Amino acid sequence: MPSLDNKTIAGLLEETAVYMRLAGVNDFKAIAFDRAARTIETLENSIEPLITEKKLTDIKGIGKSIAQDLYAYAETGAIPVLEELKEQVPESLVAWLNISGLGPKKIYKIHKALGISTIEELQEKCADGSVAKLSGMGAKSAEKILKSIEWMQQFSERCRLDEATEIAQRFYDDLKSVKGVQEISIAGSLRRSAETIGDIDILIAAEKADTAAIFETFLAHESVLEVLGQGDTKASVRTKEGRQVDVRIVGQKEFPAALMYFTGSKEHNVVMRQRARDQKLTLNEYGLFHMDGAGNTDFERPVETGSEADIYKELGLSFVPPELREDRGEFAFFEKHKLDDANLPEVSDIRGVLHAHSTWSDGKYSIREMAEACMAKGFEYLGLTDHSRTAAYAGGLTIERVKKQWEEIDALNSEFANNGKNFRIFKGIESDMLPDGSLDYPDDILAGFDFVIASLHASLDMAPEKMLERYLRAIENPYTRIVGHPTARLLLKRDGSKVDLNKMIEAAAAHNTAIEINASPWRLDIDWRYGQKAKKEGLMTAICPDAHDIEGIDDTAYGVAIARKGWFSKDRILNTMSAAELQQWFDNR
Repeated sequence: MPSLDNKTIAGLLEETAVYMRLAGVNDFKAIAFDRAARTIETLENSIEPLITEKKLTDIKGIGKSIAQDLYAYAETGAIPVLEELKEQVPESLVAWLNISGLGPKKIYKIHKALGISTIEELQEKCADGSVAKLSGMGAKSAEKILKSIEWMQQFSERCRLDEATEIAQRFYDDLKSVKGVQEISIAGSLRRSAETIGDIDILIAAEKADTAAIFETFLAHESVLEVLGQGDTKASVRTKEGRQVDVRIVGQKEFPAALMYFTGSKEHNVVMRQRARDQKLTLNEYGLFHMDGAGNTDFERPVETGSEADIYKELGLSFVPPELREDRGEFAFFEKHKLDDANLPEVSDIRGVLHAHSTWSDGKYSIREMAEACMAKGFEYLGLTDHSRTAAYAGGLTIERVKKQWEEIDALNSEFANNGKNFRIFKGIESDMLPDGSLDYPDDILAGFDFVIASLHASLDMAPEKMLERYLRAIENPYTRIVGHPTARLLLKRDGSKVDLNKMIEAAAAHNTAIEINASPWRLDIDWRYGQKAKKEGLMTAICPDAHDIEGIDDTAYGVAIARKGWFSKDRILNTMSAAELQQWFDNR
């Protein structure tokens, strides 16, 4: 039997509407499917009984024709009208809808007139003038299509957390001071500190009379390359970096519920709506409302909520930080505990920088410059970890150079102490984890470091079993105190190694070895999804910027966000310790 859950059914109806428009079907029919999809998506109860009992027409907005299509789907696993449309419309045309300047009608016209269906063919026909010659198109339209395709190809992937943060902050800073803006917040996956971001969402509370001026400021922002659309409550742009930014404006009373809704995640919101229903309330993007005696939403009886915290309180929860809104244990925890009980870190809790490089290997600044930058940023120590000798491509340190670096560090520490500066440089190394799991120096050299980070940089494609053996040997080495970027992934560029992270976490916790949260926005590794396993095992971590320059030190903030998302409490983060406490931990194997 095919899936009959609300999300699946709504998705099928939306897909049918898309294919209808691409096939040139009367738009009223497509609109009917769109409306039916939205109706089903927002239903508070499962639609499955209404399908199996053939009572779909009891739902306002679903007519006999659509109902028959869904009954057929329940029996055969296919919607007849959708299957017919797919025979008429090449699947590759759906991707054209992402091209700025092309709507379904133009797509249908170009496809029929030129007999093309792929983006590559469209590029070719725009370039040779064929598209420009079509009625209603012209040279400017063809040029716009070509540019949009180029942007799509260049920026088709999601963007990293740092890029999204920088873009969002520019808009936020300009919009917050616009007259009429009562409240403003970044929303969406960026507010939840996801490691990669699709569209960037900003939510504003304002009176209707002020929306036009706010949108005018948004659309005129210097970062805007192209306006994608504007309505009464939402406007979208593409930035010069190729990213989409959406701004929504709601009333101030709607703002708390809208912020919760547009922050997500979908999974978190589903549970929140169910908790509301259990209390005979309705929660949606417009607010929290009482139900009447028949179980329908009474929009005339809203529950007064001035903040997200008020909504959570009404539904029996303490405030849930945005990073934790993934339906991964937050409801069980915040039913019984307050936010302070989670003991989540703030950037201000990080007392020192661990995992940083200098000009001794592939860093851009000297040890002194990195140390002074850390002091200027308020840190108490720097764990210097240049590359080891196998990493010759990165200027890895030979044994002779290691000893000379130690001399420089000793001299700097003495100088700082004599000048009354409460700052220490720890002698560390980022040792390559060799293919057999051994470290990159003999024991007598390893013993001279304050701490060793064992990292994977080569032979990334080992079989999972062999890779785990490699890690386990490194973890069992008494000189390994931290495992660096455990999967060696590069976000949006390279998948990580296929290693069993659950077993790695178990082994590291058992051997009192930390696994870092590499705070570089290219890595954000260990993945936050393993945070609950790490918590269960009592694993220690360190939030490490992997800084190769002074600017990279600030990446610590992204690591803190991932630590929060992964439920790492302050007491399990090494660099919330003082220098003396950290030295004691390094020594306590």
